[in-house]
Amino acid sequence: MTAQTILPANSVTGGFDVVNSAMFDGTSAYMHKTPDSGPSSADLFTISVWVKRCAIGSGNRQVIFDAREDAENFDRISINANVLEWKGIRSDSQVFNLTTNRVFRDPSAWYHLHFIWDSADGTADNRMRIYVNGVQETSFGTRANPSQNVDAIIGADGEVNSVGSGARSGDFWDGYMAEFAYLDGQELTPDGNTGEFEEDSGIWKPIKVSGLTFGTNGFYLDFQASGNLGNDANGGTDLTEVGFAATDQATDTCTNNFCTLNSIDNFFAGSTLAEGNCKVTYLAGSGKYAYNTGTITLTSGKWYHEVKIAQSVGSNYNMFGIEEVVCPSAGHEFLESSTGFVLNGNNGKIIVDGTDTTYGNATAVNDIIGVYIDLDNNKIYFSENGTLNNSGTGQSISAVSATTQGLYFVIGGDYSSGTVGIHQFNFGGCAAFTVSSAVSDDNGHGNFEYSPNITGDSVAKKFYAICSKNLAEFG
Repeated sequence: MTAQTILPANSVTGGFDVVNSAMFDGTSAYMHKTPDSGPSSADLFTISVWVKRCAIGSGNRQVIFDAREDAENFDRISINANVLEWKGIRSDSQVFNLTTNRVFRDPSAWYHLHFIWDSADGTADNRMRIYVNGVQETSFGTRANPSQNVDAIIGADGEVNSVGSGARSGDFWDGYMAEFAYLDGQELTPDGNTGEFEEDSGIWKPIKVSGLTFGTNGFYLDFQASGNLGNDANGGTDLTEVGFAATDQATDTCTNNFCTLNSIDNFFAGSTLAEGNCKVTYLAGSGKYAYNTGTITLTSGKWYHEVKIAQSVGSNYNMFGIEEVVCPSAGHEFLESSTGFVLNGNNGKIIVDGTDTTYGNATAVNDIIGVYIDLDNNKIYFSENGTLNNSGTGQSISAVSATTQGLYFVIGGDYSSGTVGIHQFNFGGCAAFTVSSAVSDDNGHGNFEYSPNITGDSVAKKFYAICSKNLAEFG
C-alpha cells in the first residue's frame, strides 16, 4: 500500500516554526551523553520528540532513545516492526513494557511522540504514559507496568544516554527527528506544553518548549547548529555526535514537511533507499525495471526538484519525470503510460507513451538534472547543470484532469541489464548530495543547487519546492 498525500500529516502554516531537523541515516548516525551527576528525579521525567520515518517494515528495531547500564539494566524507546515500544529491564528480573497496537508506517508523516515516566504514582497504569499527536495512547499489544518507585536509567549518573541508537548492531534510527526534549524531574502532558491543536484544522502542531524547566540532566535538541547537531539548546553539556555530516541538518520538519521518495511504494522496484529517502540505488539485474515515486502528490501549481546522477547505468537509461500511477507491477515502466513524461538521460530524449522525442542532451555522472513541473500550463522542463534543455521550450504534458486519479507523482528510475544506477534527489528539505549554492524558491523554502525560476517558452516562471507550506498556497 502506498502512502502519498496531498497535504502531509501534522503540517500546518502559521504559529511556531520548527526550523531544522536532523536526518539519521539508519546505519551509523547517533548522538550520546553520559550524565556526571544524579538526576533531578529518578522517578519522574517527560520526553517529547517529533519523528519522520524512512525505512518502513524493517526487521531491525529502530531506537529513538536508549539509556543503559548493561544488558540487564536499560530503558529503551524504539519503533520495532512498525509499532512503538517503550521497554525497561532490571537485573532483579523486572521487565516493564508498553507496546502499541497502533502502527507507524507512513513515510510522508511527521509523528509527535510524548512519554511520561512517573514511577511513584500509586496507580500502576499511570507510571508509563504515551501520547501520539497530542492524544494519550490506550491500546497496547503489550502492557507490563513497572513496580512503584522503580528508578529510571534514563538520566542516571554515569549511564550512557543515546539518541538514535541502542546497544545492538542494526538498532539505528532511520529517519528524521525534530524538537527533542528530555525534561528531567517534570511530568508534563503534551497539550499546552509541547504542542497544541490548531484551532481551525484540528491538526496537532508543536509549540515552543524552550521556556520549560529541563532539570539537572535534561536537554533540548533543536538541531539548528549545522556543525554541532548535538548542541543542547537549553545550555547544558552537548551530546557527542557520531556518523553525522553537515548535509544531515534538514529543513524538512513537522511544520514544513518536504517530499521524499516513498519507501512503501518500492515493492516492485526493489530499490535501496538511503539518506533520508533521497538517495536511491536501483536494483541490479535484467529486464524491465520498476520506478520509485515521491511521497507527495501534485494536482496543480509549479514544482521543482533536482536529481544528481551519482552512478550511471551506462548505455541504458537514467529516467526522471512524472507519472500518474504508482508502480502496478514489476513489468510496468514509464514507456507504457500515456500520462507519464520522463527524460531519458542516455540520449536526452523525452519518452511519452513508448515514443522517444528529441528534446535535450544526454546526461553523465555528476550531472545535476533540474525537473520543473508546470501543472498550471501543462508543461515539463528539464535542465542540465543549470542550463535548460531544448532552448527553454517545455514538453507538453497531459492536464491533471485527464489523468486517472487527478494527480501526478514525481518519479525516478532506470532501465538496465548491467550497471546499477544511483540517483541522489534533492527536494529541498534534505539533499542527498552537497549543495554549494544554497538557492531557495521565492517563498524562501528549499535548498537547491540551481534556481527554481526559469524563462520557459519565453515566459518567466517561478517554481517552488514540494513542501507543505508551498502546497498550502499553490497545491
